[in-house]
Amino acid sequence: MVAIAGIVLTAVLIAMLEVPAMRKRRLKKELFLFFAILLLAAGIGIAQSLHITLPNPLDWVAAVYGPIGRLVDSALK
Repeated sequence: MVAIAGIVLTAVLIAMLEVPAMRKRRLKKELFLFFAILLLAAGIGIAQSLHITLPNPLDWVAAVYGPIGRLVDSALK
C-alpha cells in the first residue's frame, strides 16, 4: 500500500511541476499526451507493485518478426 501511495504521490508531484508551464504556453496536445503517458506509467508502476504479471513487449516484437525472419532466412539459404 505504501508503494502505491508513493507512486501516486510521485505522479502528482510530476504533474504539479510540469502542467503549469504547459498551460501557460497553451500546449494542449502536449498536455494531453503528457497525462496519457503519466497515467500509463503510474498504472504500470502500480501493477508491478501489486505483483501483477505484465506482458513483455519484446515477446510481441518476436511474435511479429519471428515468421518474417524465418522466411528471409530460408530465402537466403
